[in-house]
Amino acid sequence: MIHVNVRGLVVRESENGKQLMIQLRKRVGEPEVYELPGGRINEYEKMVDGLRREIMEETGLKVKRIQGEQDSVITTGSGFSMECIKPYASYQTIEGPVDSFGVYFLCEAEGEPQREGDDSGDVHWEGLDEVRKLIDEKRFSEIDLPVVLMFLSDENKMT
Repeated sequence: MIHVNVRGLVVRESENGKQLMIQLRKRVGEPEVYELPGGRINEYEKMVDGLRREIMEETGLKVKRIQGEQDSVITTGSGFSMECIKPYASYQTIEGPVDSFGVYFLCEAEGEPQREGDDSGDVHWEGLDEVRKLIDEKRFSEIDLPVVLMFLSDENKMT
């Protein structure tokens, strides 16, 4: 069985610069590390709908914009429909205990984050320098690490 996930790089501008929404993963038997909000999509659930649902469940934030959503294309065929959308990045585990595939989207959200969510705690906005420190201290999720490093590299190229 393969798990299909959607995850959000929820970004906002603040007076101190760009910030990323992160949360502490809180699952029994798993290490408490910081991660991006997201999770599994339901059968036949649109990726963007699953992303909105997961971000709301875990952070309390309402997604107002998902990069690439406006350019998505939906087609129908003989007994099926499908959507094609441009994500920020995707991942696939190529070995390990869980076979999973996931898609990351850059997005913006509104509202105040809740402190505790669905299997998450310490939900908060974090500056990019602090995110780098969490990575250096090995306190960031190994699943989200590659995409966060990509994002930070992209941000460095823009400054």
